[in-house]
Amino acid sequence: MVDRSPPVRLFRWLCSWRGIRRLLIVLAWTLTIVALLYGEENWRGRRVWTKYRHELEARGEQLDLEAFIPKPIPDEQNFAATPIVVSWFSQRTNSQHWADDYSRASAWVPSPKDNRHRQYIDLVGWQMAYEAIRSGDLTGNKSFESDKTDLESRAKAAPAVLEGLKVSETNLAELRSAARRPSVRYPVFYNLETPSPGILLPHLAHVKAACNHLELRACAALAAGQSENALEDVRLILYLADSFKDEPFLISYLVRIACLQLGVQPIWEGLAERRWSDVQLQELQKRLQFDFLGALKRSKDGERAIGILTADLLRQNRYSVGDLWYSYGYLSDEPTAMASLVGRMAPHGWYYQERFNFCRLYENQLRGAFDAVKKRIFPSQIAIRSHELEKALDWGHLGRTLDAVIHHHFLATLLLPQLETVPRKAAIAQATSDQAALACALERYRLANGQFPETLESLAPKYLSRLPNDPITGESYKYHRSDAGGFILYSVGWDERDDGGVRGKTRYDDKNGDWVWESRPPSAP
Repeated sequence: MVDRSPPVRLFRWLCSWRGIRRLLIVLAWTLTIVALLYGEENWRGRRVWTKYRHELEARGEQLDLEAFIPKPIPDEQNFAATPIVVSWFSQRTNSQHWADDYSRASAWVPSPKDNRHRQYIDLVGWQMAYEAIRSGDLTGNKSFESDKTDLESRAKAAPAVLEGLKVSETNLAELRSAARRPSVRYPVFYNLETPSPGILLPHLAHVKAACNHLELRACAALAAGQSENALEDVRLILYLADSFKDEPFLISYLVRIACLQLGVQPIWEGLAERRWSDVQLQELQKRLQFDFLGALKRSKDGERAIGILTADLLRQNRYSVGDLWYSYGYLSDEPTAMASLVGRMAPHGWYYQERFNFCRLYENQLRGAFDAVKKRIFPSQIAIRSHELEKALDWGHLGRTLDAVIHHHFLATLLLPQLETVPRKAAIAQATSDQAALACALERYRLANGQFPETLESLAPKYLSRLPNDPITGESYKYHRSDAGGFILYSVGWDERDDGGVRGKTRYDDKNGDWVWESRPPSAP
């Protein structure tokens, strides 16, 4: 009975010549089918990508990351060739350049509770924090803040704040001296054999830290009546904000926007306190000529080239799908090991399909979203594209790692969600720089005529060669004088509706309200 059992009979059949021959035939057919499938996938993927690439290149689009790498600059002309900047890129160096009393005090001075209106920096709160540091009283769960934003209180607190910032003066002085050089090219190692998370950009954090220091210094100097010193600090902030404008990385673009906002704060405070002279205002106007929408196109094209390069590196097995997923911050709840296995076994045609789908969805998400030439942003189109992208990727299904890998949406799932908020941030940055330049021109008009003009058109061409337009509407910014002797200047905001200068829940609300720059005389409540 044992010899006739099914397992034994199967074993004997498998060991027989007839069984082995049939298994070899099945194996040969299986390998043939797999080879045909791989060949067909490779041919189909390469064909669809080559056709799409030719279409993009025919429109003048640049797809190779190497074309976006800034050209080398002689050291004597390069801001980034100064020793402190070079040290940022040394592996033996850490972030101790800015580990000073400012860094300690900033943790104890809370941000303003009202995020609808632009407010003075709390110099009295900073003064208290610096005094606590000197006395060694930074213990317990405390914070330093005050409601003393009047000119007298701020003027009294300013010397202590400036004294607390002196420790960073050596570093800032070196940056200020280097800023006299005409060009900037940071020593970033553009390793074209690693995806963008592997390209180190340590200078971004250092530049942001420097701008934080300079913002507080400038505001304290203004309160102390040292407007020329404040102008030097603002000048350096705006220089630093522009220092990585040629880099192809989206993160560089976003840090540039953050630095602009830091530079605008002391400009606003100087205008509110009426500290700036006509000559100083003219210089600020010139330095506020930013084109964030033109820069958005370069960042967009650079990020697309990075996505294409990433697909190439995955195809060459220089990076695994799981490693890439992890490097973008997606952790163990995703089946990264299985996805990496599938990625290694995938035919080359799969990676061509990845490139195609990434670029196609990338283009569709930003198509009609902005016009770099006309400096326009179209919020309604962005909302439509975001909805289409969400539907195309199906976050509940294809958004999972393994499904995204199988369906050629891995790169799109990983990279495209980061783009959703960028056009709005670009619009905010453009509106902020435009409004700051307009506010400087309005103050120059007031200095010359004793009051603000009735319309913005009165500024051109004497105080402003050309009036900027609202990036949301393409029309002039809204403006009117206020009863308090100041003015209201505003963009219609992300809802594309003129609310008469009424703000939303935040200063740059993405649902309702206008984006407002308000000016009141120093004595106004």
